[in-house]
Formats: sequence, structure tokens, C-alpha cells
Amino acid sequence: MSLHSIDFYYDFGSPNAYLAWKALQGTITRTGLVVNMKPALIGGIFKITGNSPPWQSAANIKSKLSYIEIEMKRFISEHHLTKFKFNKIFPMNTLLAMRGAIVSQELGIHNAYISLMFKSIWENNEDISNPENFIKLLNDDGMDGCKILKATNNKEIKEKLKKLTGESIKRGVFGLPTFFWQDEIYFGKECISQIEISITGENK
Repeated sequence: MSLHSIDFYYDFGSPNAYLAWKALQGTITRTGLVVNMKPALIGGIFKITGNSPPWQSAANIKSKLSYIEIEMKRFISEHHLTKFKFNKIFPMNTLLAMRGAIVSQELGIHNAYISLMFKSIWENNEDISNPENFIKLLNDDGMDGCKILKATNNKEIKEKLKKLTGESIKRGVFGLPTFFWQDEIYFGKECISQIEISITGENK
């Protein structure tokens, strides 16, 4: 891996993955960092590793739930992510969108696709699990929604997503977002600042 590149494992269903993706844009501008986006199914990761999402594991701990909310608000304020809205149907089924991410890689439109999906879910409160809405969102953004939807049913696409999810677990991923820089693992959106400090330190 290049000194100035990271692997970013994500699932559109993770609000923290969205927040990390947005915050990374500033790091990219300041450092020239190259981000290799890696789709991985968060549900599969949780199941295989025995982990569970924060909102579930802290369900009966009111103070922990409160702190999770406080921490998120701090991060949003620090990075000026004022467009963020918690989706009304969270947690949602992102399998279609995640298979679509693999298709978008094959078509060479991954960056545009990621941007659309993250913004649709976490800024515009859209239901991307609905095939008709999925197609409309893609078409409205200049992509071929019908072509992408059809391709998500291909066996090869399904297998590639499973392979990437399995690869992430073998590398030590237990939740998302997770990053790898210089083969070191970093978990959670808060570690972006740590990565940036490390990169700027290397550049001195």
C-alpha cells in the first residue's frame, strides 16, 4: 500500500461511516491522501465476529446511549457536517446498495455512486432499500439505475461482496468504519485525526 493511501471499509447503513467519509474529504485536501473504498456488509461482520451495533449493545445503558449521542454531536460540530440527518428507517437493509457499490466499481463510477448513496441516506432521508426508489435516485444523478439494479443480481457481484466482507474480517475488522494505513488498523470515525497527524508527521 502507498504511504499516502488508506483502505476504508464501509457500509452505507452506518451513520459513522457517512460521517467518516465526509470528514475525510478535508484530510484528502490537506494531505493528498488516496482513499481506497472497500464495501463490506456490516451485518455479516457483526454476525461472524460476534459483535453488535452500538445502539443495540448499549440499549439498556442510558448513560452510554447518551454519550454516543454527545460524541456524535461533537464530531458533527468539529467537522461542520450540518447536512447530516438520522434516517427515519434506521437500521435499514443496505444489501441492494452494497451490491450496487460492487457494480459501480466494475463500471468505473464508484466515487459518484458512493457520494449519491451516502447523501441520499444520511442527508436526504431516502429509503435506498426500495428498488424503485434506488433506480430513481441513480437515474436522477445521471447513472443507469436499471442497469445497476439488474447487475446486482449477478452471482459474480454477490460473491465479490461476500469476498470483500470476509477479507475485512481476516484483516481484523469487527465494526465499521475501519481503516488500514501502512497495514495498521484504525477503527471509528474519531481515528481520522490520528491518521492525518501520522501522515503530516511522515511528510515533515
